[in-house]
Parts: sequence; C-alpha cells; structure tokens
Amino acid sequence: MMAGLAIPQTPAALHSPFHPDCEQAYRDWRKGKLADYPCSLDELTVPIADGRALSAAERRAVLGAVKRANFAIYQLPANQVADKATLRQLGRQLGLERLDSNLCADEDGISSLQVAARRRQGEYIPYTDKPLNWHTDGYYNRAEQQIRGVILHCVRPAASGGENAILDHEIAFIRLRDENPQFVRALMAADAMSIPANVQDAQQLRPEQTGPVISIDADGHLHLRYSARTRNIRWKDDSTTQAAAQCLLNLFQQDSPYIFRHRLQAGQGFISNNVLHCRSAFADHSGAGTGRLLYRARYFDRIRDFDRDR
Repeated sequence: MMAGLAIPQTPAALHSPFHPDCEQAYRDWRKGKLADYPCSLDELTVPIADGRALSAAERRAVLGAVKRANFAIYQLPANQVADKATLRQLGRQLGLERLDSNLCADEDGISSLQVAARRRQGEYIPYTDKPLNWHTDGYYNRAEQQIRGVILHCVRPAASGGENAILDHEIAFIRLRDENPQFVRALMAADAMSIPANVQDAQQLRPEQTGPVISIDADGHLHLRYSARTRNIRWKDDSTTQAAAQCLLNLFQQDSPYIFRHRLQAGQGFISNNVLHCRSAFADHSGAGTGRLLYRARYFDRIRDFDRDR
C-alpha cells in the first residue's frame, strides 16, 4: 500500500485514473465516462431468455451496461422460475464465483431477504420492512473479504414500496474529486472509517473493522466501502475526512440524473460491481409465502469479461 493510502504497488493501480496523483488519466477517463453515461434505466435493462445459459448477445448486453454504469437490470421470462441454482449459474457466466457466506446468508451462501418475525442471531442489519440508508454491501467485512459483485433477484415484490435507488460509485468518485481532490486522499486513508465490533450476548461475532472508504484494487479498479448510517459508524476525526463524508452524504440528498430508482418486479434482478444503493420502506402482503422475497448473492469477485481477459 502507498504511504497509508489504499493503493497497491502494481502498474495498473499506480496508473489508474482513480489514483489521486494521476490527473491526466483521471481527466481522460472522466470525459469518456460521462460522455457515455446512460440517461435512463431502459439503456441498462437486458431481457434474458434463460439465466442458466446466457446467449452471446445477452452476455454482451449485460457487460456493456455494467461497463457504462457498474450495474445492469436483467429481466427473465414470466414463466421461468429462478431458483438459487439459476442465480449461481448466472453469476458464474459473468465471472462471479466466490460467494461471501456471511452471518445472514443461508447454507448455500445466498441470502433470502424477507421480513423476519424475529431478529436472527448475529444479523448486523435486521431484515425488516423499514427503509435502508445508502450503503455498499459488506462495508463491515475485513479488507481481504471486500464485496466486489452483487446479484439481487426478486422472487416476489412487496405489495407496495421497496423501491431501490442506485448511484454508480464511480460517479460518486467524480463528484468527490471535482469538489476537492483532498477528499479522495482523505477517504483513501487506512483509518478513514471504522465499524465497531458486532457483539451479541457477550459474544464477539465480528471484530472492529477499520479501513478506507475509497480503494483501488491491483487491477486498477475503484472500490467503495461505505454506509450513511449514523449509528455504529465512526469517521476519522479530522476536518478533511469529516468534510468528505458530508460531501458524500450530500450527494444522496439532492436530485441527480445519476441516481436511478427502480422497484424490482418478479423475475427481475440487479447485477452490479457493488454500487451505492438504498431501499425505501415497504408494505407486505399478508399470509405465509406471499411477502416480499429477494435472493442476494454477494461475491468477492467483480463482474468480468472473459473474452477481454484472453
């Protein structure tokens, strides 16, 4: 790592447009990113005939959307039942293999998101119908187990509400860097944000996690580790870090053409490189087996274009 910043000593990272010292690389990348940025969710939505066997055109369309905005929405046919095995196979076709079997995941490593009658042992954020604030998944994970890719699949939507809002973390980076380049340096510090230990019934389920908010991986890709929660989040106590955190928070509290909003319907899903997102409150149907149900798969991998890797 570079002098306390979350930058590996690899050629790709040291010449990344996200490196705070690579001004021209950033300017060139920024120009291309914004020029090609989608104006609507229609540009990021891909109909898929079979999640278990993507056609070459479907795969290119998903990868194209992810390249532009770091996420895509897929739509499966109404008559196709997408179980967890389908979700697993869909991920594999896009380079998502290493699942994060976190405390809230089911035995297969994929979480069933639904309102729980009682809080599970060890669950960091309870599954409820209440709104979820802006965050990236797994922000409380260890540095070596950061979540790079996520699939969120809707089996049953809520009766009302449950809308997601999404902001590409690369757009958030642009806004931060353009506001003040020192904000990027501050949030790349190894002690920028801390998450207290998760202790339940006098047992520590997860130790305190301290790390950067912004980091660059060995391949030069940007990663964001963030939560807008006010409880159980501790920001570094210096003026630049505090101002950077407030700048990030301000992004979510204003209208922006870069924030997309969508309520997933049955058979739809988000697939992303762990972008910033939140969820509104919702009202559920009554009766067993009728409430909102989503499957969530978290990965240590980013979405990959195998053809370009050859």
